[in-house]
Amino acid sequence: MQILQLLLSGIAQGCIYGLIALGFVLIYKATETVSFAQGDLMMLGAFGAFAGMSLFGLPFWLAAILAVVAMAAFGVLLELVVIRPILGQPQFSIVMLTIGIAYVARGLITMVPGIGTDTHTLPVPYKDQIWKLGGLVVNLEQLAIIIATAILCGLLFAMFRYSKLGIAMQASSQNQLAAYYMGIPVKRLNGLVWGLAAAVAAIAGMLLAPITFVHANMGFIGLKAFPAAVVGGFGSLPGAIVGGLVIGIVESFAGFYLPDGFKDTAPYIVVLLMLMIKPNGLFGEKLRKKV
Repeated sequence: MQILQLLLSGIAQGCIYGLIALGFVLIYKATETVSFAQGDLMMLGAFGAFAGMSLFGLPFWLAAILAVVAMAAFGVLLELVVIRPILGQPQFSIVMLTIGIAYVARGLITMVPGIGTDTHTLPVPYKDQIWKLGGLVVNLEQLAIIIATAILCGLLFAMFRYSKLGIAMQASSQNQLAAYYMGIPVKRLNGLVWGLAAAVAAIAGMLLAPITFVHANMGFIGLKAFPAAVVGGFGSLPGAIVGGLVIGIVESFAGFYLPDGFKDTAPYIVVLLMLMIKPNGLFGEKLRKKV
Protein backbone atom coordinates (compact mmCIF):
# COMPACT_ATOMS: atom_id res chain seq x y z
CA MET A 1 0.00 0.00 0.00
CA GLN A 2 2.93 2.29 0.70
CA ILE A 3 4.04 1.85 -2.91
CA LEU A 4 0.59 2.90 -4.17
CA GLN A 5 0.70 5.94 -1.89
CA LEU A 6 4.10 6.98 -3.25
CA LEU A 7 2.93 6.30 -6.80
CA LEU A 8 -0.11 8.54 -6.36
CA SER A 9 2.01 11.32 -4.90
CA GLY A 10 4.56 10.97 -7.70
CA ILE A 11 1.89 11.05 -10.41
CA ALA A 12 0.35 14.22 -8.94
CA GLN A 13 3.72 15.97 -8.73
CA GLY A 14 4.64 14.66 -12.17
CA CYS A 15 1.49 16.20 -13.64
CA ILE A 16 2.68 19.62 -12.44
CA TYR A 17 6.08 19.04 -14.01
CA GLY A 18 4.37 17.88 -17.18
CA LEU A 19 2.17 20.98 -17.45
CA ILE A 20 5.15 23.29 -17.07
CA ALA A 21 7.12 21.15 -19.53
CA LEU A 22 4.21 21.57 -21.96
CA GLY A 23 4.97 25.28 -21.99
CA PHE A 24 8.64 24.57 -22.75
CA VAL A 25 7.67 22.32 -25.64
CA LEU A 26 4.95 24.59 -27.07
CA ILE A 27 7.30 27.56 -27.26
CA TYR A 28 10.19 25.48 -28.56
CA LYS A 29 8.09 23.95 -31.34
CA ALA A 30 6.77 27.36 -32.40
CA THR A 31 9.92 29.45 -32.21
CA GLU A 32 12.82 27.00 -31.55
CA THR A 33 13.35 29.01 -28.36
CA VAL A 34 13.75 27.63 -24.85
CA SER A 35 11.86 29.79 -22.37
CA PHE A 36 13.16 29.57 -18.81
CA ALA A 37 10.41 31.94 -17.66
CA GLN A 38 7.76 29.19 -17.50
CA GLY A 39 8.18 28.54 -13.78
CA ASP A 40 7.72 32.20 -12.94
CA LEU A 41 4.72 32.51 -15.25
CA MET A 42 3.27 29.70 -13.14
CA MET A 43 4.03 31.75 -10.03
CA LEU A 44 2.30 34.82 -11.49
CA GLY A 45 -0.78 32.73 -12.28
CA ALA A 46 -0.96 31.47 -8.69
CA PHE A 47 -0.59 35.01 -7.34
CA GLY A 48 -3.28 36.19 -9.76
CA ALA A 49 -5.77 33.65 -8.41
CA PHE A 50 -4.77 34.49 -4.83
CA ALA A 51 -5.26 38.21 -5.45
CA GLY A 52 -8.67 37.60 -6.99
CA MET A 53 -9.82 35.60 -3.98
CA SER A 54 -8.21 37.52 -1.12
CA LEU A 55 -8.32 41.13 -2.40
CA PHE A 56 -11.52 41.09 -4.45
CA GLY A 57 -13.43 38.33 -2.68
CA LEU A 58 -14.05 36.32 -5.84
CA PRO A 59 -15.00 32.63 -5.64
CA PHE A 60 -12.22 30.22 -6.54
CA TRP A 61 -13.60 29.18 -9.94
CA LEU A 62 -14.08 32.75 -11.13
CA ALA A 63 -10.68 33.83 -9.80
CA ALA A 64 -9.08 30.83 -11.55
CA ILE A 65 -10.71 31.61 -14.90
CA LEU A 66 -9.75 35.28 -14.72
CA ALA A 67 -6.17 34.37 -13.75
CA VAL A 68 -5.85 32.03 -16.75
CA VAL A 69 -7.28 34.63 -19.14
CA ALA A 70 -5.04 37.35 -17.70
CA MET A 71 -1.94 35.17 -18.01
CA ALA A 72 -2.84 34.22 -21.59
CA ALA A 73 -3.10 37.92 -22.46
CA PHE A 74 0.18 38.57 -20.63
CA GLY A 75 1.90 35.82 -22.61
CA VAL A 76 0.71 37.29 -25.92
CA LEU A 77 1.86 40.77 -24.86
CA LEU A 78 5.20 39.41 -23.65
CA GLU A 79 5.89 37.80 -27.01
CA LEU A 80 4.86 40.94 -28.90
CA VAL A 81 6.82 43.47 -26.86
CA VAL A 82 9.85 41.56 -25.56
CA ILE A 83 10.44 38.35 -27.55
CA ARG A 84 9.48 39.24 -31.12
CA PRO A 85 11.97 42.14 -31.54
CA ILE A 86 14.88 39.84 -30.69
CA LEU A 87 13.87 36.81 -32.80
CA GLY A 88 16.55 36.02 -35.36
CA GLN A 89 19.32 36.81 -32.89
CA PRO A 90 21.55 34.02 -31.51
CA GLN A 91 19.65 31.49 -29.39
CA PHE A 92 21.82 32.30 -26.39
CA SER A 93 20.52 35.88 -26.40
CA ILE A 94 16.89 34.73 -26.38
CA VAL A 95 17.52 32.20 -23.61
CA MET A 96 19.19 34.88 -21.47
CA LEU A 97 16.25 37.18 -22.17
CA THR A 98 13.77 34.59 -20.84
CA ILE A 99 15.93 34.14 -17.72
CA GLY A 100 15.85 37.92 -17.31
CA ILE A 101 12.05 37.91 -17.65
CA ALA A 102 11.87 35.32 -14.85
CA TYR A 103 14.00 37.43 -12.52
CA VAL A 104 12.03 40.58 -13.30
CA ALA A 105 8.72 38.81 -12.60
CA ARG A 106 10.06 37.49 -9.30
CA GLY A 107 11.44 40.88 -8.34
CA LEU A 108 8.22 42.72 -9.14
CA ILE A 109 6.18 40.31 -7.02
CA THR A 110 8.52 40.68 -4.03
CA MET A 111 8.13 44.48 -4.28
CA VAL A 112 4.37 44.28 -3.64
CA PRO A 113 4.03 45.32 0.03
CA GLY A 114 2.45 42.80 2.36
CA ILE A 115 2.13 40.14 -0.33
CA GLY A 116 5.32 39.52 -2.25
CA THR A 117 7.61 38.55 0.63
CA ASP A 118 5.10 36.35 2.48
CA THR A 119 3.86 32.81 1.99
CA HIS A 120 0.14 32.51 1.29
CA THR A 121 -2.47 29.78 1.21
CA LEU A 122 -4.77 29.51 -1.79
CA PRO A 123 -8.18 28.73 -0.23
CA VAL A 124 -9.46 26.18 -2.74
CA PRO A 125 -12.77 24.42 -1.94
CA TYR A 126 -11.09 21.00 -1.68
CA LYS A 127 -8.31 22.09 0.68
CA ASP A 128 -7.19 19.40 3.18
CA GLN A 129 -9.90 16.93 2.17
CA ILE A 130 -9.10 13.23 1.85
CA TRP A 131 -10.75 10.01 0.70
CA LYS A 132 -9.88 6.66 2.23
CA LEU A 133 -9.97 3.73 -0.16
CA GLY A 134 -9.07 0.77 1.99
CA GLY A 135 -5.58 1.48 3.25
CA LEU A 136 -4.95 4.10 0.56
CA VAL A 137 -5.39 7.75 1.55
CA VAL A 138 -6.28 9.90 -1.46
CA ASN A 139 -5.66 13.61 -1.01
CA LEU A 140 -8.23 15.57 -3.01
CA GLU A 141 -5.59 18.19 -3.84
CA GLN A 142 -3.54 15.51 -5.59
CA LEU A 143 -6.63 14.03 -7.23
CA ALA A 144 -7.61 17.47 -8.54
CA ILE A 145 -4.15 17.84 -10.13
CA ILE A 146 -4.45 14.49 -11.91
CA ILE A 147 -8.02 15.07 -13.15
CA ALA A 148 -7.34 18.65 -14.28
CA THR A 149 -4.20 17.56 -16.13
CA ALA A 150 -6.11 14.78 -17.91
CA ILE A 151 -8.89 17.19 -18.94
CA LEU A 152 -6.42 19.83 -20.12
CA CYS A 153 -4.45 17.28 -22.15
CA GLY A 154 -7.70 16.12 -23.78
CA LEU A 155 -8.64 19.69 -24.68
CA LEU A 156 -5.19 20.40 -26.12
CA PHE A 157 -5.29 17.16 -28.12
CA ALA A 158 -8.70 18.10 -29.55
CA MET A 159 -7.50 21.61 -30.38
CA PHE A 160 -4.38 20.45 -32.22
CA ARG A 161 -6.21 17.62 -33.96
CA TYR A 162 -9.50 19.17 -35.04
CA SER A 163 -9.38 22.99 -34.92
CA LYS A 164 -8.02 25.21 -37.69
CA LEU A 165 -5.94 27.08 -35.13
CA GLY A 166 -4.33 23.90 -33.84
CA ILE A 167 -3.60 22.60 -37.32
CA ALA A 168 -2.09 25.97 -38.27
CA MET A 169 0.12 25.83 -35.15
CA GLN A 170 1.32 22.37 -36.13
CA ALA A 171 2.10 23.53 -39.66
CA SER A 172 3.98 26.55 -38.35
CA SER A 173 6.00 24.40 -35.94
CA GLN A 174 7.05 22.09 -38.80
CA ASN A 175 8.19 24.80 -41.19
CA GLN A 176 7.53 28.46 -40.49
CA LEU A 177 8.62 29.68 -43.92
CA ALA A 178 6.40 27.22 -45.77
CA ALA A 179 3.50 28.03 -43.43
CA TYR A 180 3.99 31.74 -44.13
CA TYR A 181 3.90 31.18 -47.89
CA MET A 182 0.70 29.18 -47.46
CA GLY A 183 -0.95 32.23 -45.90
CA ILE A 184 -0.68 31.24 -42.24
CA PRO A 185 -0.07 34.28 -39.96
CA VAL A 186 3.08 32.90 -38.34
CA LYS A 187 3.85 35.93 -36.17
CA ARG A 188 0.34 35.99 -34.75
CA LEU A 189 0.50 32.27 -34.09
CA ASN A 190 3.76 32.68 -32.19
CA GLY A 191 2.04 35.18 -29.91
CA LEU A 192 -0.87 32.80 -29.38
CA VAL A 193 1.55 29.99 -28.52
CA TRP A 194 3.19 32.15 -25.84
CA GLY A 195 -0.29 33.01 -24.55
CA LEU A 196 -1.26 29.33 -24.47
CA ALA A 197 1.98 28.39 -22.68
CA ALA A 198 1.39 31.14 -20.08
CA ALA A 199 -2.21 29.97 -19.55
CA VAL A 200 -1.09 26.36 -19.03
CA ALA A 201 1.58 27.58 -16.57
CA ALA A 202 -1.09 29.53 -14.67
CA ILE A 203 -3.24 26.39 -14.37
CA ALA A 204 -0.20 24.48 -13.07
CA GLY A 205 0.42 27.21 -10.51
CA MET A 206 -3.14 27.11 -9.19
CA LEU A 207 -3.06 23.32 -8.96
CA LEU A 208 0.28 23.36 -7.15
CA ALA A 209 -0.53 26.24 -4.77
CA PRO A 210 -2.74 24.27 -2.33
CA ILE A 211 0.16 21.85 -1.76
CA THR A 212 3.21 24.14 -1.65
CA PHE A 213 1.52 27.49 -0.90
CA VAL A 214 1.85 30.69 -2.94
CA HIS A 215 5.20 32.45 -2.69
CA ALA A 216 7.60 34.34 -4.93
CA ASN A 217 10.09 31.47 -5.24
CA MET A 218 7.62 28.76 -6.27
CA GLY A 219 8.70 29.33 -9.88
CA PHE A 220 11.95 27.47 -9.19
CA ILE A 221 10.00 24.26 -9.76
CA GLY A 222 10.43 25.05 -13.45
CA LEU A 223 14.03 23.87 -13.08
CA LYS A 224 12.64 20.37 -12.46
CA ALA A 225 10.13 20.65 -15.29
CA PHE A 226 12.97 21.21 -17.75
CA PRO A 227 14.32 17.67 -17.17
CA ALA A 228 10.77 16.42 -17.79
CA ALA A 229 10.77 18.06 -21.22
CA VAL A 230 14.19 16.54 -22.00
CA VAL A 231 13.17 13.05 -20.87
CA GLY A 232 9.95 13.12 -22.90
CA GLY A 233 11.58 14.60 -25.99
CA PHE A 234 11.75 18.35 -26.40
CA GLY A 235 9.60 18.43 -29.50
CA SER A 236 6.81 16.19 -28.23
CA LEU A 237 3.71 17.42 -26.40
CA PRO A 238 2.70 13.93 -25.14
CA GLY A 239 6.34 13.42 -24.22
CA ALA A 240 6.22 16.45 -21.91
CA ILE A 241 3.46 14.85 -19.83
CA VAL A 242 5.10 11.41 -19.84
CA GLY A 243 8.45 12.95 -18.94
CA GLY A 244 6.81 14.86 -16.09
CA LEU A 245 5.27 11.65 -14.77
CA VAL A 246 8.63 9.86 -14.96
CA ILE A 247 10.38 12.64 -13.04
CA GLY A 248 7.60 12.93 -10.47
CA ILE A 249 7.46 9.18 -9.75
CA VAL A 250 11.26 8.85 -9.57
CA GLU A 251 11.44 11.83 -7.23
CA SER A 252 8.70 10.42 -4.99
CA PHE A 253 10.36 7.02 -4.59
CA ALA A 254 13.84 8.52 -4.25
CA GLY A 255 12.66 10.81 -1.45
CA PHE A 256 11.26 7.85 0.50
CA TYR A 257 13.75 5.04 -0.09
CA LEU A 258 17.04 6.88 -0.62
CA PRO A 259 19.05 9.11 1.76
CA ASP A 260 18.41 12.84 2.06
CA GLY A 261 19.48 14.84 -0.96
CA PHE A 262 18.70 12.19 -3.55
CA LYS A 263 15.16 13.52 -4.06
CA ASP A 264 16.45 16.79 -5.52
CA THR A 265 19.19 15.21 -7.60
CA ALA A 266 17.12 12.28 -8.93
CA PRO A 267 15.54 14.25 -11.86
CA TYR A 268 18.95 15.27 -13.17
CA ILE A 269 20.33 11.74 -12.80
CA VAL A 270 17.39 10.53 -14.90
CA VAL A 271 18.21 13.21 -17.52
CA LEU A 272 21.86 12.15 -17.65
CA LEU A 273 20.86 8.52 -18.12
CA MET A 274 18.34 9.46 -20.81
CA LEU A 275 20.89 11.55 -22.70
CA MET A 276 23.31 8.62 -22.67
CA ILE A 277 20.75 5.99 -23.70
CA LYS A 278 18.28 7.93 -25.88
CA PRO A 279 19.48 11.52 -26.49
CA ASN A 280 16.27 12.55 -28.29
CA GLY A 281 14.07 11.56 -25.36
CA LEU A 282 11.28 9.00 -25.15
CA PHE A 283 9.15 10.58 -27.90
CA GLY A 284 11.71 12.84 -29.59
CA GLU A 285 12.30 12.77 -33.31
CA LYS A 286 15.69 11.94 -34.74
CA LEU A 287 16.97 15.04 -36.46
CA ARG A 288 20.17 15.15 -38.44
CA LYS A 289 21.92 18.14 -39.89
CA LYS A 290 23.98 17.80 -43.02
CA VAL A 291 27.27 19.64 -42.79
